[in-house]
Amino acid sequence: MKLTHPLSIALFAGGLAALATFFLSAGAENSPKVQTSNANIETAIFAGGCFWCVESDFDKVDGVLETVSGYTGGNSTNPTYKSHTKDGHLEAVRVVYDSSKVEYGELVDYFLRHIDPTDDGGQFCDRGNSYRTAVFVENDEERAEVEAQFSAIDQAGILPAPIVTRVLDEVTFYEAEGYHQNYYQKNPARYKLYRVGCGRDKRVAQVWAREGNS
Repeated sequence: MKLTHPLSIALFAGGLAALATFFLSAGAENSPKVQTSNANIETAIFAGGCFWCVESDFDKVDGVLETVSGYTGGNSTNPTYKSHTKDGHLEAVRVVYDSSKVEYGELVDYFLRHIDPTDDGGQFCDRGNSYRTAVFVENDEERAEVEAQFSAIDQAGILPAPIVTRVLDEVTFYEAEGYHQNYYQKNPARYKLYRVGCGRDKRVAQVWAREGNS
């Protein structure tokens, strides 16, 4: 096609620019949001029941740069939402954070206070192994930090039962399907209906109610 008229050339150029923008945007959506070259940027993995809710909670923390829903801890590779339960994976969230703004121990503390760490059968209305809670640790230092916090809380007697949240070594983390990422932002009405209906916040408040009296 030969273009000679100035308006035709402008329209054609605009179309190319729009097309380029589309592909760049699509690529950006599927690429990591955070550059991890900064020495202060680290990751942590938590399983706390529904990963939509865990994402939503951690996104409120100053210093958290990105949250990613996924599956981990099972006995298969490349699990999907349909297969992860039978393959033994947990719903989990990878938290990318700036350690100069928030420390690992603070993330662990925050995580515990937004789950029911005394429930070994799932979380709230979601039952079964895939919804059990766990902290996946990368090294001995992280394990020591998590276990120390668990021990301090149990000794303080502020929970209605001992902590049963597991401390597991990190294994491969598989990102969940795109429609699960930032679900609470993409589908706010449905997310709110689910969270309230599942009784998550109400139960968390009950479990931690005695902390103020310790």
